[in-house]
Amino acid sequence: MTFKQKAQVMDDKGIRRAITRIAHEILECNKGAENLGLIGVRSRGVFLANRLSCEISSIEGVEVPVGILDISFYRDDISTHQAKAASTEIPFDVTGRDVILFDDVLFTGRSVRAAMDAIMDFGRPASVQLAVLIDRGHRELPIRPDYVGKNIPTARKEKVQVKLSEENGADSVFIGE
Repeated sequence: MTFKQKAQVMDDKGIRRAITRIAHEILECNKGAENLGLIGVRSRGVFLANRLSCEISSIEGVEVPVGILDISFYRDDISTHQAKAASTEIPFDVTGRDVILFDDVLFTGRSVRAAMDAIMDFGRPASVQLAVLIDRGHRELPIRPDYVGKNIPTARKEKVQVKLSEENGADSVFIGE
């Protein structure tokens, strides 16, 4: 399936500004970084969580741990998709922590629900907050992000493509079909 680009909605500077803004919002909401733990949804959410950790560290001088979450076997559509297991690596105890879950695009909310189920298998966080680079709407579950890089109204048939330098050599977000 090919992706036909219709419009670029973010470039590298826009993504960098969004990460910086989200970092400040998280710090304000949580009164600092001492109890935070970041978890990125594999794969682009991990890159974004690492960037967020670096940004928070530069602002607060506190290292925020970052975990990697694979939601393959928690998805509610696992019977219709062939799951490829990747590793989940959460190098901190989530119990009692304010966990910031980071994903690249929020669409129906089903991936976030799967991610929350997976996190609960590791302990009982004080809170789970959701950060997304792009919120495109069309929710099927009552899930709302706490921190959003950019809201992009889309048609249901449209796709949002996030490219990050760690995978693609450059940062950008496109809408297409």
